[in-house]
Amino acid sequence: MKRSSLWTVSERAELTEPLLTLDNLVIGYQEPLTEPISLEVGRGEVIAILGPSGVGKTTLLRTIAGLVMPLGGSSHQRVDKQGGLGYIPQNLGLARHGTVAHNVSLGAGVRMKWSLSMYGRRRQKTMEALANVGMEHKATEPVRRLSGGQKRRVATARTLAHRPQLILADEFLSELDDANATAVMDAVSPLLEEGSSLIMVEHHAEHALKYATRVWKLDDGKFSDLTVQGWISAEGGEGK
Repeated sequence: MKRSSLWTVSERAELTEPLLTLDNLVIGYQEPLTEPISLEVGRGEVIAILGPSGVGKTTLLRTIAGLVMPLGGSSHQRVDKQGGLGYIPQNLGLARHGTVAHNVSLGAGVRMKWSLSMYGRRRQKTMEALANVGMEHKATEPVRRLSGGQKRRVATARTLAHRPQLILADEFLSELDDANATAVMDAVSPLLEEGSSLIMVEHHAEHALKYATRVWKLDDGKFSDLTVQGWISAEGGEGK
């Protein structure tokens, strides 16, 4: 993003296009969970999906990720087909019996083409991603021995290792204390500065509101696209 004066016309057009467009998207399984959703997500945004349990926050995220079919409408991503989307599920999806480094290397290899130097580059990207979330000292540790917060940092490192343009994360800052949540967001920041965006489901608003630039509120079948201040005002004061 630092060479803004050198962008070609096509590159400038790409930068102004939204990363994600939802067009009358209806989420749910047999019955709709919310009213139709239409919106765009630009580059460099941090969006927190907030609301009570069971209202469809995870379903919305999984629908955007392409893991759940919508009941109506569409979701369109403008990201690279290979590695452009990073998804961190609530259960993290880690290989429990693999080491920390093995799990992160799965992400590090996503965008790589085979070459003689591939394995060295893959290991370097793996260790850089682990260092970014403060877990390099656990590289040889089996994942099953880690705490919940440590596992979440490993899952984050695995996703960051392939540098996605759109990150979808369920309970992204869950099980992290303030210091570790800050460390994880610091690791994400370089990608955001380059134009990637983060959409995260959170149950604890106080965590999300420290970092979000925008809030999607789901409640009682209603969907609201709010500024952070708009959400706080709607809640009658400070985030809870």
